[in-house]
Amino acid sequence: MKSEFLSELVANSLDDGRWMLKEPLKYQSEILNAVLEVPNGFVTDFASVPRVPVVYTFFGDRAHRESVIHDYIYQTHIATKEVADKVFMEAMEIRKKPLWVRWGMYLGVKIGGRSSYNSGLSRFTVLNNDKK
Repeated sequence: MKSEFLSELVANSLDDGRWMLKEPLKYQSEILNAVLEVPNGFVTDFASVPRVPVVYTFFGDRAHRESVIHDYIYQTHIATKEVADKVFMEAMEIRKKPLWVRWGMYLGVKIGGRSSYNSGLSRFTVLNNDKK
């Protein structure tokens, strides 16, 4: 099974810094040996990169699709945190993100993501998404 995105990311900005998917995002993962389908209406903040100027300059707005998949796994607990982090790296690799971006973002979730994973189920949100 080849890892690849099977659909494009289509999202609208919400007023609070979060985003809502307007279409399902499909990702085929070799690590999971499955196709993930993040539903339309899913709410994400993309990557929770700290707004520290240097950190955000290097890592902000770098991996939206990959972050949606990562957020979905964190919020549904369909895999462990460790597996979710590996899928995040896998998705960045197939999208050909630069090595320094992949490793910087991977280390960020590996080191700082435990509380986000633990609180994930309580944050899982899918809003009504009329496609009008």
